[in-house]
Amino acid sequence: MAVPLYQAKAEFFRTLGHPVRIRVLELLQDGPRPVRELLAEIGIEPSNLSQQLAVLRRTQLVVATREGNTVVYALSTPDVAELLRAARRILTELITDQGALLTELRGPGAAEGPAPASTASRADEDG
Repeated sequence: MAVPLYQAKAEFFRTLGHPVRIRVLELLQDGPRPVRELLAEIGIEPSNLSQQLAVLRRTQLVVATREGNTVVYALSTPDVAELLRAARRILTELITDQGALLTELRGPGAAEGPAPASTASRADEDG
């Protein structure tokens, strides 16, 4: 029985749900990189990076080639870079919207309104 598309998408996004994997994909947007460069940029144990690269290879988000003793990784398709750019745009928009809301909350009428519960309860205790 085939896996429903929504389930396949959920698995795909779970793959992206690790900070090291995202960082690897971000670094590979600029082009193929050998493992030693990825290690230097990310600053984690080689075994941890190896595990995360294996996950990315299994899901075919990256491809590995050997150049002598060096293993070089690259994005499997430019669509991966586009997905990361789309995520950046979405996050920027969300943060901008949150910033606008925060500014509105801190606006001129922000000092008015009920006192925070912790202040009100202390006033009752003193009182």
